[in-house]
This record gives sequence, structure tokens and C-alpha cells, in this order.
Amino acid sequence: MYPSCLGDARWYGVLQQIDEDLAGAARATGCPCGGVLHRACYPRKPRGGPEGLGADYARRFSYCCAEEGCRRRTTPPSVRFLGRKVYLGAVVVLATALRHGPTPTRLRRLRELFGVSGRTLARWRDFWRVAFVRSVFWRSTRSRFFPPVAEETLPGSLLERFGGDSPLVALLVFLAPVTTTSCAGGSRAI
Repeated sequence: MYPSCLGDARWYGVLQQIDEDLAGAARATGCPCGGVLHRACYPRKPRGGPEGLGADYARRFSYCCAEEGCRRRTTPPSVRFLGRKVYLGAVVVLATALRHGPTPTRLRRLRELFGVSGRTLARWRDFWRVAFVRSVFWRSTRSRFFPPVAEETLPGSLLERFGGDSPLVALLVFLAPVTTTSCAGGSRAI
């Protein structure tokens, strides 16, 4: 089910809309100095997505204060991008979750689906097992889950906790605060 949705550009349109809503909310809040925020997006070259995502998908929403002397940057949370990782967030989460139970066949299939090398998958797996579980975000939110999430199988064990029509979208929304440091609650753990 998941690999097929990751190949559908329409599914990524849902994530685009969520990011646009998050960006609109951040812009409406304005700068802490009281200044107006102007668009100052970052160019991105996201990997792992389907053909035809369009030019809009190659931008990470961000804003810059218009007040002379301030110019503070505000980068809202994102469900499309996990921090500075070049692969799309959904690919990072899903490929790492599918990587558990390593077999040569499974690794080959992940390479075919997403173009991810074995070394990159190993780095992502280490990230979830070490950096993520030590992050302030995870330490402050893990108590919301009962029984506790099995940290040795993250992010798959976390993905299993989200229900509804699209557990992957729900997980990406949950992780959005860690994709930036400039909005309230952000703590770049990813």
C-alpha cells in the first residue's frame, strides 16, 4: 500500500497543501519583532518522489522579516521535508520502516523504489535509533504513547501507532515540529 502511494503525485499534493497551510499560519503570526514576513523560500532538489511533482515541490517554504535591522528568518514546520535531508520525508520514514528485518531482497526493492543506497538506509536507521531517541522532541512526546513505542524499530513502530485513512500523513504531521528551529516548539532533531 505505502510504496504505491509514494509513486502517486496526487498523494504528494496532499502534503503540499498541508505545508502551505503551515506556512500560511506562520506568516500570519508575523515576526516576533512585529514586522511583516515576506516570502524567502529555499530551493530544494527532493529525491525519492515520483515524476511530475512540479516546481512548487522544489521549494521549502520560508519567510524573512521586512523590518530593517531585524530580517529574522522564519521557516515553518514541514510534512514534505525532514530538516535538511535531501530525500522526501515520507521516503525517509517509510524506507527506514521497511528496512527492518534486513534481507537482500528487501534492500534491493528499496533501491528500486526510491533510489536509496544501502549506506543511506543504514544512516537513516542509525538516526532513528540514536539521534531521534535522544532528541528533546522525542523525550517530551514519547510518554503520549501507551504501551511505549519500541525504539529499536523506529520509525515503523511509531507508524503503527497512527490510525485513520493515512497513518503516514499523520506521522509526518506529528514529526513536523522537529523540521525547523525557527517556529515555536521546533527543535531540529531531524
